[in-house]
Amino acid sequence: MGMSDQTVMEGCEPFSHVGNGPVGVLVLHGFTGNPSSMTTQATAFAAADLHVEQPRLPGHGTTLADMQTTDWSDWSGEAAAAYDRLAERAEQIVVIGLSMGGTLTLWTGLQRLDDPRLRGLICVNAATMPQPADVVEMVQEMIDEGNEVMPGIGSDIADPDVVEIAYEGTPLRQLLSLTNDGLAPIADRYGELQMPILIFSSTDDHVVPADNSAHLRDTAGGPVEFVTLERSYHVATQDYDRDLISERSLEFIERVTD
Repeated sequence: MGMSDQTVMEGCEPFSHVGNGPVGVLVLHGFTGNPSSMTTQATAFAAADLHVEQPRLPGHGTTLADMQTTDWSDWSGEAAAAYDRLAERAEQIVVIGLSMGGTLTLWTGLQRLDDPRLRGLICVNAATMPQPADVVEMVQEMIDEGNEVMPGIGSDIADPDVVEIAYEGTPLRQLLSLTNDGLAPIADRYGELQMPILIFSSTDDHVVPADNSAHLRDTAGGPVEFVTLERSYHVATQDYDRDLISERSLEFIERVTD
């Protein structure tokens, strides 16, 4: 397991920006996606002169075969490393993530409960609960039968003029790692999160059911701001509400930092 040496697809590169001031933002993309899905937000944060660290998670933005050599430990490990890189130049940090990036955002919050630099979390259509037992069982049966990939989940976007750069397939073992290694250990721990959380939730999400955002809203331990997105599908960061997400996130960041 480890970082990829594969060629990165055009537009899928990681992004890092040195801002001017004490505030930094860690930007985390989703499962089978890559940094391009959150370019609108990352560039908006950079334009606001914030420090920005937007990693490309291992196995993402290259090839599906590459992703099949990785698991939750690789993705969370890179998220943690990116946080530490950001912390070298930012005294106050807010983390934002889409889908699995939202899972990693919450995981980061739980890993750093005692870190005074972490001021807030922003989740966009975050996966917050593991897959139901019958789904896990079905995926495991598919693997046992020799299947490693099912159809892709990318580009769930209402705007017909926008296409997400994402893999055409969903790697099944990696999906199980997300649910079993990533989500199962944290789904009942959101009450420990005392920092402010901003939640964006699309009404029509064909990848992560909206009850995931509701679960986080109802169980988080600190103040929650909940924004319903009625015009966008799962990849809301590239959809009709992409600028709204940037604007509301910047307002939140300004509010939770000094």
